Amino acid sequence: MSAAASVSAPDFSRQFRNPQLMAAALALHDNRLSDAEPLLRAHLKADPFDVAAIRMLAELAGRIGRLADAETLLRRAVELAPGFLAARSNLAMVLYRQTKTTEALAELDALLAIDPAHAGNANLKAAAMGRIGEYDEAIALYEQVLARHPDQPKVWMSYGHVLKTVRRQAESIAAYRRAIGIAPHLGEVWWSLANLKTVTFSDDDLAAMKGAFDLPKLSEEDRFHLHFALGKALEDRGEAGESFHHYSEGNRLRRTLLDYDADETKRQVDRTISLFTPDLFAARAGQGCAAPDPIFVIGMPRAGSTLIEQILASHSLVEGTMELPDIPALAARVGTRSGGLAALEPAELREMGEEYLERTRIQRKTGRPFFIDKMPNNWAHLGLIQLILPNAKIVDARRHPLGCCFSNFKQHFARGQAFSYGLEDMGRYYADYVRYLAHIDEVLPGRVHRVFYERMVDDSESEIRALLAALDLPFEESCLRFHENDRAVRTASSEQVRRPIYREGTEQWQTFEPWLGPLKDALGPVLEAYPNIPQFS
Repeated sequence: MSAAASVSAPDFSRQFRNPQLMAAALALHDNRLSDAEPLLRAHLKADPFDVAAIRMLAELAGRIGRLADAETLLRRAVELAPGFLAARSNLAMVLYRQTKTTEALAELDALLAIDPAHAGNANLKAAAMGRIGEYDEAIALYEQVLARHPDQPKVWMSYGHVLKTVRRQAESIAAYRRAIGIAPHLGEVWWSLANLKTVTFSDDDLAAMKGAFDLPKLSEEDRFHLHFALGKALEDRGEAGESFHHYSEGNRLRRTLLDYDADETKRQVDRTISLFTPDLFAARAGQGCAAPDPIFVIGMPRAGSTLIEQILASHSLVEGTMELPDIPALAARVGTRSGGLAALEPAELREMGEEYLERTRIQRKTGRPFFIDKMPNNWAHLGLIQLILPNAKIVDARRHPLGCCFSNFKQHFARGQAFSYGLEDMGRYYADYVRYLAHIDEVLPGRVHRVFYERMVDDSESEIRALLAALDLPFEESCLRFHENDRAVRTASSEQVRRPIYREGTEQWQTFEPWLGPLKDALGPVLEAYPNIPQFS
């Protein structure tokens, strides 16, 4: 046993006795991360068992997105000092942020067994339970936290989110309003109300949102959320010019906080097209995991994927889950290997398919034989899906380029979709998506079933029958009555799919067409050819 094994808890007073550690703590507090890191590393070189310093270095790693490093450091701190509960709480959060939800819950259960009244741990557990579809327990946990701490606006907001998911809209709105009553400047709550797509804002609401911009310490996050919310409120009032101004400002501010490169997306698609040839697929035939369980619904966000999921989840053989992060996680892991995907052995392809099924098992609650993974960005990983799950079904949700892209431009996403905060970036991303799917159609003809949103609106029954036939599912009348399905829906389209299909959504972009020139230029021939596919050189 190492000498450090006897460490039971950190002595935080050391931070104030050690000048180097004190300076690092101050630098962290002021977000001067480049100053804090060398101080912490120098201190840990001299005293490698100082768990408080290890925790501080983990916090720094987490702030700059090095979550795996943060996890490693926090596990080391907990190994050295099992009673260091703050480090265990931090570890649970880092695991949650990496979508290691089962591991995060194990840590949280242990922490809550020691301190059941710890609001932060209970709040994080509620979020984790919501992520895996255990909404009743999530709601109960939020209610316990709010009973003890009713003045926490962000907890009221999170409570509102899960109530919205389970179709308790009136209570969801009340929770959001409670949060606003506590913190009228909290832009994310205003956006959450707007994102319901059913709330009509009053004159007082608009005045409150606009007034928040004058607050001297309004954060950038609050600012861009307020712009998105005002864009929606003014669009509903028919004030297109001012609405577009707020959408543009919200997107501009959000874009400054993201590192997105449209050229790199193009290069990635180029590399993927070069890799996935008919010869490669022929050589890999018969490999992978043979399970037919998953139905992948891919495409652009805001293209009708939630509608397709709702239709399919109304079938007795299909379970709807949510946008699952597991394929991107597997793809990222493959990308770090020497030789990449092409170097994987047949046994590894089968194991990856089996791992995907195991990772997603926590989301499956009903015992139905098929389930839906509707992560739209999985279009970029269709080659991987084909190799590891060759019997999975794939549905491409496609919508008019201007309608789809402008709907994304109006939407602030909780995470991901970094391409969506600029009209030119969005048009290029849509074009690359179409280009890659055209390649898949060529090398794997018939592999992907395409659903055009406009055709679904015009002739729902024919399109639904064709969809079910493509997935080898018998027709069921319940799929035509998808809006009666009371399942939980987590995406931005949650309220739209709870009513019959309506046409207005296909035409909303037309009011804003005078401002969409950069989007049209970036789409180029993809826009001109829609719904057909242009020739790509």
